[in-house]
Amino acid sequence: MTNTQTKTTKTATGKARSPEFRLAEGMLKGLRQDLFTDAFAYRPLPRMATDGVITRRLPDSIREYAGWFPHFAIVSCALFALIIGIGNGAGVDLLAVAPVLLVLVRPVAAWWLALAVTAFTGAVASYYSDWPWTPSAFASYLAVMTIVAIRTNPRTAAWMWIVTLAYALFVGTLFSGGYAYGYGSTSAPMLFVSALTLLTVSAIHIRRDAKNEVAVQLSVNAVERGRRTLLEERTTIARELHDVVAHHMSVVAIQAEAAPYRVENPPPELEKAFATIRENAVAALTELRRVLGVVRAEDYDAPDAPQPTLADLEGLLSNVREAGLTVEKTVTGAVRALPQGVELSAYRIIQEALSNALRHAPGATATVEVSYVLGGLGLRIVNTPPRGLVKPSPGAGHGITGMRERVSMLNGEMTAKLLPDGGYEVAAYIPVAAQDEDERQDAAPAAEGERS
Repeated sequence: MTNTQTKTTKTATGKARSPEFRLAEGMLKGLRQDLFTDAFAYRPLPRMATDGVITRRLPDSIREYAGWFPHFAIVSCALFALIIGIGNGAGVDLLAVAPVLLVLVRPVAAWWLALAVTAFTGAVASYYSDWPWTPSAFASYLAVMTIVAIRTNPRTAAWMWIVTLAYALFVGTLFSGGYAYGYGSTSAPMLFVSALTLLTVSAIHIRRDAKNEVAVQLSVNAVERGRRTLLEERTTIARELHDVVAHHMSVVAIQAEAAPYRVENPPPELEKAFATIRENAVAALTELRRVLGVVRAEDYDAPDAPQPTLADLEGLLSNVREAGLTVEKTVTGAVRALPQGVELSAYRIIQEALSNALRHAPGATATVEVSYVLGGLGLRIVNTPPRGLVKPSPGAGHGITGMRERVSMLNGEMTAKLLPDGGYEVAAYIPVAAQDEDERQDAAPAAEGERS
């Protein structure tokens, strides 16, 4: 077979099935599923939600009963069909009320009952009324079709209309010899009005489903965007920590190599120990670059200068002031050297918070509080409400995510919230173990001795 020939599928017996056959098989399967499978299942009509645009504006005493509005509307349709039947003068027309009431609990079964009532009243009352749908049966059948279409799906509505068409053609052909004794046929009006009604209901269904699908997709996109933002921030943090750790490991390797030359006639054990330290440092540095180097972007250039610390905070504040933001700094507690990862994260948090203030609060003033407390470091960055026009920012939320990641990485806590006066506050606490501080303080005199 060539590619242009019609493709077929084979059954278990080896016989080929054409696409037309499979299409017909699928349609019959849909018909069976929609109108026959569990047709008499008990499906009570639930109460309507009362949080809509109109219902939520109603008084509480009325809103309590507003959820029963669909039930009230269906009962009203049944009463309408009853009134038509009484006015028509045919007792059998009163049967048209039953399908309308049954649709409250068994929608598909109610439609089959409405079709049966239509056939029965059309046969019995055709001497006195239009045919094949008498006036009460017409109203009842149309109401039941509409409600079932609302409660199910567009495919079920299409099948109901097709069966209605088949029924109209069947009785029209079978009794074309004047069974209705000259009365006008109601098949064409029923098919036309029901088609318009079912198309309207199906369009509403499709629009609602599309809206829900868009909402779900937007939610998924928001989650994916959040994950991507999180990964980007973690990548940035990993790059910076890579530079910090690589710098320290390089210093360890260099000092271990130079240490034997600073001592006159060092014992072989000491030289061997320093050589082992250097080998381990170089191996660790190589492995670190191999593992963490993959997080670098292709266009990423490692900074020539060391990563910033809190000692460089004044330069940051000067740049921010030149950009137009009035900012004040307050430092409390005994200023001391902290681990470089903590210093770097604290600097980046302050930097991002001030950048957000510049972006989202034009004309505001900001305050930066750095608190050296026992066991850690506290940060608080507060800006006043904006005084100018706030322009939309497409990257909103990325900075907060990055700050949270930095604080979480260091086992700290952070809050970012809108203040009652319209300002914004970012507060963070980064714990620092006492062992880390002691090692940091011990390393400071040694570094001073090296430089001297």
